[in-house]
Amino acid sequence: MTENNKIPNHIVIIPDGNRRWAKDKKLKPWDGHTAGAERIEELAKKALEMGIKNISFWGSSLDNLTKRPLREKQALLRIYEKYFKKLINNEDIHKNETKINIIGRWREQFPGGLKKILNDGIEKTKHYKKTTLNFFLAYNGDDEMVETIKKIVEKIEKSKNVTKKIIKSSLMTKDLPAVDFMIRTGGEPHLSAGFMMWDTANSQLYFSEKLFPDFGGEELAEAIKDYMKRGRRNGK
Repeated sequence: MTENNKIPNHIVIIPDGNRRWAKDKKLKPWDGHTAGAERIEELAKKALEMGIKNISFWGSSLDNLTKRPLREKQALLRIYEKYFKKLINNEDIHKNETKINIIGRWREQFPGGLKKILNDGIEKTKHYKKTTLNFFLAYNGDDEMVETIKKIVEKIEKSKNVTKKIIKSSLMTKDLPAVDFMIRTGGEPHLSAGFMMWDTANSQLYFSEKLFPDFGGEELAEAIKDYMKRGRRNGK
């Protein structure tokens, strides 16, 4: 068993705990989402400084947008609008040649103004190749696999052979590398809604007790240090 001794190429952060953080402070749920959005900025910057090339955040599941109270959903969409507009104009995005990817059913779920902002970010960064910043919005992993199978059914009529390559090329995440390291905040060590189930098959997992608004750059650095110390058998 050998140590990694390498910065992971692709990390995923599942930012759990915004609402509980707000409740503990007797604030509104959307105050927690605002605090979380600010953390995303900090964590993305820290990850790039550490040399991580691909960073993914799960922003919202389909359930977040269909089952939560209307006022909270409206507030969440306003937060997206504010922070994505800010992100797109951030000079670090262009200095680091960071490609922005938005994955999920956001085109079906989001209002026109927000979709325009997200499409603008995708368009302005689509030729960048040094790093990627990926946001999963209105995304569930089980939904992704259902859609993937539908695409495979169409392809298999031509190839008549299902391969790993066909599966990967049919995923919403077809352009992303496999996930090396998945971090979940919020103190609840579990996965949700089959998040990136194909791409996280061999991921190292890290569960933080901190609620997401309290998980900053120092905590991320500690998590990465933990990853680098871990031994990998690589199937042996």
